[in-house]
Amino acid sequence: TVEDAIILAKKIKNSPATHIFVGGSTFSGSHLGKLITVLKQKTNLPTLIFPGHPFQISEEADGILFLSLLSGRNPDYLIEHQINSVRILEQTNLEVISTAYLLIDGGKETAVQSVSQTKPIAHSDIELAYRTAKAGELLGMKLIYLEAGSGANQKVSLEMIKYITENCKIPVIVGGGIRSMQTIQQVYDSGADLVVIGTAFENDSNFFKE
Repeated sequence: TVEDAIILAKKIKNSPATHIFVGGSTFSGSHLGKLITVLKQKTNLPTLIFPGHPFQISEEADGILFLSLLSGRNPDYLIEHQINSVRILEQTNLEVISTAYLLIDGGKETAVQSVSQTKPIAHSDIELAYRTAKAGELLGMKLIYLEAGSGANQKVSLEMIKYITENCKIPVIVGGGIRSMQTIQQVYDSGADLVVIGTAFENDSNFFKE
């Protein structure tokens, strides 16, 4: 709710967060714009849409991660939703950031896997993950997002992060299954440009208090 967002925004403002991603696989509310407005007003942080569907677009945001789920073969998440969002995006001034979105096995079925009906790349398959990420780079995408999924039991492996960041030239975002400050640092040390914290912060709003 908007009321919850106000409380959350205060916590975010006192955290080391540099950006806010709003959206997700299962969000279906009609109040996305209101949520974004509150978060921006209360935090003064860049706020980007992390869409699971074309209706998750609001001109109140600063930008949108224009995701293509390259790890799966469901055409809806590879290109169909993107096509359906073009006319909506044309009516906004959002910065559109093309993003190679890779779902990596996090040890459980996550919302992304369930909604998209796609299989994740195996946790240990560094070769496939790299070739998929590199294909996204060669297609002209601006970001790579390695996602273990919300509430994942295990994060993307440090070895996979290191190999991809060393061999790809575009920035790499890593999220899913990251639950401690130590793990955040390990992910950064492995080469990630941005680390996404969702469930850990939602479950413990004092996560960054130390």
